[in-house]
Order: sequence, then structure tokens, then C-alpha cells
Amino acid sequence: MASVTHAQNPRAYFLGFDRNEYPGDASLKALRQTFSYAGYWLNTPPGASSNSWTGHRAPVENAGFGFLVLFNGRLFAELKTTANARRLGQSDSQKAVVAARREGFPQRTVIFLDQEQGGRMLPEQKAYIYAWVDSVTAAGFRAGIYCSAIPAKDDGNVVTAEDIRQSAGNRDITYWAINDACPPAPGCAFPQQPPNPRDSGFPYAEVWQFAQSPRRKDVAAHCANYSHDGNCYPPGANGVRGLQVDLNSASSADPSHARTR
Repeated sequence: MASVTHAQNPRAYFLGFDRNEYPGDASLKALRQTFSYAGYWLNTPPGASSNSWTGHRAPVENAGFGFLVLFNGRLFAELKTTANARRLGQSDSQKAVVAARREGFPQRTVIFLDQEQGGRMLPEQKAYIYAWVDSVTAAGFRAGIYCSAIPAKDDGNVVTAEDIRQSAGNRDITYWAINDACPPAPGCAFPQQPPNPRDSGFPYAEVWQFAQSPRRKDVAAHCANYSHDGNCYPPGANGVRGLQVDLNSASSADPSHARTR
């Protein structure tokens, strides 16, 4: 499949991938045949014991990728109180900024805070999120949030992304929405014309994660084209067989605006 590079078409959207484990330098050329940008973790991804992306920014950029720069945030159980949540948000933002600079990402890079839990955000969660956003912004970077665009049926159909946005005041936040339910998601698909991120169900999304590996049975049970093992794999180039991925559509080929050339 040809690379997705419709830079002359302002209505074009761009296909990207993210995964918790670094795919390896040898796989980058084959992945670039399908994807315009890659997720890049600044700290240990959810469920992992270490971060294998550390030190690999240069080969990813040299292969032609843009970036989705990610920082794994805190779960509600870790926050305890709003005052403690605010302190954690500030200290975690400092860690994110230090890691971004160490990895060579320029000022104004959008760093996305990974907010794994959905539904209505509790006061402690909002205290953490907004302290993180404010501190990242004060350090000269831009703040983004990865969060759910799926209505939480057990919480009054609240959409997490909208709940965060409505309480954010005048904060400048870039939203990366997750909605892997079909519809609106296309399933494990690699379209030449990726979908508009705002079709995720959240009209302010700049990035839409529309497929996860493994497929979430409670959300994406009716989605097509996943492998028999429940994962989503890139098209058949030898260098990427066995590399399960999450799929994203974005309004930019470099959603974090993190390339240095």
C-alpha cells in the first residue's frame, strides 16, 4: 500500500499506528508504506514493565514518520485526594517534559496524556489532568489528552472527552479520541482515505483511535477484519508480520508537530 501523503488536499486525513512495544528499527521501512505517523511513549506504557521506545526518536523520524507523543497518566486509585492529584499532575508533567527534551522533541510538541479510564471524570481526576496540562503548557510544550469518545452507558451516557473539554476553561488542549465501536469505527481497516477524526463521536477530535489490539470484546465485538487471535495487523509486508497495532486517523501527518525537519 502506498504511503498516505495527501498534503495538498486540506480535507485529507492521515493513517497512523501506535503500540506499547517499539517495533524495531528493521520494521520501520515496511510500516512507513502504510502509516504516516507513529505513537511514541515517553514513559512506561499501560501494563508494561519498561519503555522500549526510549532512544528511538531519530530512527523513527529518519524513516519519515510524524509522531503521536504519549505520556501514561495515573489511574483514579493513585490520586487519593484533589490536593495530592494536583501535586501528582505537576510532578508527572515535569517528568513528561524532561523525557520529551531528552528524546529530542522540540518545544511546542503536543504531548498527549493517556487517560485510560472513561466515564465522568471525578474531581480528583480533573485536578490531576488540568494540573498536568497547565504545567506542560508552562514549560513551552502543548498539551493533549487521549481519552474516550464512547458514551458511558453506566454513567448517563457521559462522553469522557466532552466532560474534560467542558471543564477545561480556556485551556488549549488537543484531543485524541478513542472509539473502536463499529459503527462509527471501520474496524481493522487501512483505508487510502482515512476517516475524519470528528466522526469518532467527538466533534473536537484531531486524532481518532478507531481500532485496538487486541480487539475489545465488550466494545468492538461486531467489528470486521481483525485476525483470528483478535489483533489488528498491518498489511502483509514481511517486515511487519506479527506486529499487532492500534490504528488512528488524524488531521495531520505529524499530529504532535514533533518532527525537527
